[in-house]
Amino acid sequence: MNPPRTDARRHHDPEVRGFASDNYAGVHPEVLAALALANGGHQVAYGEDDYTENLQRIIRSHFGATAEAFPVFNGTGANVVALQAVTDRWGAVICAESAHINVDEGGAPERMGGLKLLTVPTPDGKLTPELIDRQAYGWEDEHRAMPQVVSITQSTELGTLYTPDEIRAICEHAHAHGMRVHLDGSRMANAAASLDVPMRTFTDAVGVDILSLGGTKNGAMFGEAVVVINQDAVRRMKHLRKLSMQLASKMRFVSVQLEALLARDLWLRNARHSNEMAQRLAEGVRAVHGVEVLYPVQANAVFARLPHDVSERLQKRFRFYFWDEAAGDVRWMCSFDTTEEDVDRFVVALKEEMAR
Repeated sequence: MNPPRTDARRHHDPEVRGFASDNYAGVHPEVLAALALANGGHQVAYGEDDYTENLQRIIRSHFGATAEAFPVFNGTGANVVALQAVTDRWGAVICAESAHINVDEGGAPERMGGLKLLTVPTPDGKLTPELIDRQAYGWEDEHRAMPQVVSITQSTELGTLYTPDEIRAICEHAHAHGMRVHLDGSRMANAAASLDVPMRTFTDAVGVDILSLGGTKNGAMFGEAVVVINQDAVRRMKHLRKLSMQLASKMRFVSVQLEALLARDLWLRNARHSNEMAQRLAEGVRAVHGVEVLYPVQANAVFARLPHDVSERLQKRFRFYFWDEAAGDVRWMCSFDTTEEDVDRFVVALKEEMAR
């Protein structure tokens, strides 16, 4: 059979690569194949389809028998809905000052979710029980938003990782104060690949109550999921997802992508590869005089400091972002489709610009 005709045409050069974000990457071929497989006939809308039902079985295999997945459109939506599901109207969320929910979501948790974020400065993007205690007080003070949730990110915005024991300590500390724990897992696969442990080792096995499960940064076209482990939040999730405009009518096309990633080992293969490319990149740039790698490279991100004018010239050859432009700090991200040749070409270009 001939392929269906399309009047669409390519508007970009597929050979162009960059290190700006793992969101820049395309869709993994196995995910595209899964989307095509799901694209036949009619299926019940709004999550009552066969693909979403099967996704629940897969989610439980990764996050335990009580886990329930609520597919959503994007990561910000996942975080906002998840946090709403474990807070009251007067509740607040303790998070790192560098957390994505605080820095990169346009104020959505506060503006759309009605949540107060209580932030804590951290040297490496990671909270500890001691750091949490800087904001964990005033539960009976009606003049202060009540701390009800601790939100952590794995891997963090600085590319660092929590060990399972570190997350267990946070969960035990939070639960002792009557708070729940949310994990922003947009790059959770990279963390599991780097730690060489199953994802449940640092989620349900150590006390995480609810999490945002990423797909887009690891090879999906679109779509994430809120995974509820503490069943108290399930009833609220069902209504909050719709209220927050995150209920997909053709949900099978979100669910089948997560199925393609999680049913076997595609999630792990993609994450391992992007992590390995970040290690290769870090090794290459460390050998360039005048370039400083700022944080341990534990996932698929490399943070570096170099002269501002060098970064500006290099950005004309490869896309990437400043992290702290005043300090000269930049962030380089690797993706599931980053190649060794991509990395090596970038390192050569960096050396050339540094030598100018």
